[in-house]
Amino acid sequence: MALCCSLHPHHIVFPQILHPRQNFVTSRRPPHGKPRTVSRRALREWQEYEDAVKRKDLSGALRFLKSKEALQDNKDNSIPTDLLPDLGWFADASSATFRDWEVLDTCLNADDMRLVAGAYGFLKKRGFLPNFGKFSSIVLEGPREVTPSVLKSSTGLEVSKLSPKKWGQSGSSKVALLCFLGGVSLLLSLGIDIRVNLAALLGLAYADSIYLGGTCFAVVSSFWPPCRRRILVHEAGHLLVAYLMGCPIRGVILDPIVAMQMGTQGQAGTQFWDEEMNNELAEGRLSGTTFDRYCMVLFAGIAAEALVYGEAEGGENDENLFRSISVLLQPPLSVAQMSNQARWSVLQSYNLLKWHKQAHRAAVKALETGNSLSVVIRRIEEAMSTSR
Repeated sequence: MALCCSLHPHHIVFPQILHPRQNFVTSRRPPHGKPRTVSRRALREWQEYEDAVKRKDLSGALRFLKSKEALQDNKDNSIPTDLLPDLGWFADASSATFRDWEVLDTCLNADDMRLVAGAYGFLKKRGFLPNFGKFSSIVLEGPREVTPSVLKSSTGLEVSKLSPKKWGQSGSSKVALLCFLGGVSLLLSLGIDIRVNLAALLGLAYADSIYLGGTCFAVVSSFWPPCRRRILVHEAGHLLVAYLMGCPIRGVILDPIVAMQMGTQGQAGTQFWDEEMNNELAEGRLSGTTFDRYCMVLFAGIAAEALVYGEAEGGENDENLFRSISVLLQPPLSVAQMSNQARWSVLQSYNLLKWHKQAHRAAVKALETGNSLSVVIRRIEEAMSTSR
């Protein structure tokens, strides 16, 4: 897409159109007396970028940003800063900068993960994502053997505290289960026979778990504030570690219905991509460094819960995915090796999140208020810049 003039991202404007046939809008004269002009075509293309963001068209949005970057060095076509006060809110530097960030909001609908990686690479190149991939080398540090005693001395937590719990066995889910059983007992003591209703409820729950992946149960649970808060803490852990390890994040899905529509039935989830892992698996191999990085992101949700609550409840699906990949390796990991790899990964993620508590809190808060991915990433960067 070609632009008639170069628009610096800090200087984007909406001119007032004087006549439908005019191709340019003339503003006040600069000190030397020559009128300034602003291309209507360039401004129309910025509107097309906004439309691409709304349509979640990553390819179109990224193509426009790259074309704009290619024209930034053309100083003759730049918009002079002395005209910006007369040209509206869109000329505000911070608002203009945020337009570039919005390309991340188009990633969720992208089928080609290489485009998603391209969006992160483009923003990092322009200096927007200084901490993206900053800690990818952390997988090379620290001892490889992490026994339960080493884990406890490092985190203060028993291994059992880092194991996902079945619903109703601990925390808020245990309170909810006790309240439910207490209510059933009370109704029965009052002579109200609810056995048929209870059997129907259990049947529906079983059907939900088999055919819908627990979507209905997840929807109900998401309305329980303590449960929802844990989900946010868990997913923010995945997101932050993936970001710091340089794995592009496609999106964070908190609505179980949306998750079901996208193929992750019944579960909230953070969708990330590791290009090196993708390429290595295509070649029929998987290096230790790549596997370590993947495991760190995979166990980051459990580590985040342990850091905030002192124990983890969620993460059963994460553990199942870890096991399924471990047995596909050549040679496959033994049970003892899988246990050690899991403890090592949790410890690494736990430490990384502990070092960047402020960024994790910022991500949780941004997700809690329903912000888009671009805003969540921006809050992480802001938190990390202020904590230095």
